[in-house]
Amino acid sequence: MKLFAPFLLIAAMAVALPQIALAGAGSGSFTGASGHVTSGSVEVIQTGDGWEVHLKDDFAFDGAPDPRVGFGQGGKFAKGTDFEPLRQNAGAQVYKVPAEINPDDFDTVFIWCRKFSVPLGSAALGN
Repeated sequence: MKLFAPFLLIAAMAVALPQIALAGAGSGSFTGASGHVTSGSVEVIQTGDGWEVHLKDDFAFDGAPDPRVGFGQGGKFAKGTDFEPLRQNAGAQVYKVPAEINPDDFDTVFIWCRKFSVPLGSAALGN
């Protein structure tokens, strides 16, 4: 019985985890755009509940009207992917990606100004 105790502990820990990352679209670091300062790390992961964008503890943004989280390809913002307003200008944040947006189709996370249709920051995703 002692031989199986470590396996039982590992199995119990796996069951206790609320979300387990299954696969990732990637991670990257923000650079500012359009005269704005945007910095910090981002990770896009697929969980058992769908895709999520994780802005990390080091995320910082200098502020602008109507900033939103969105996606792009080849360094260009993809219209209609700005799915949720940025909740705060600094710190860790998690955004659930709507089911109709597949992050695997994109290679960049944007902080996008919907009001003026300009990028405020972007992070190219690598794996």
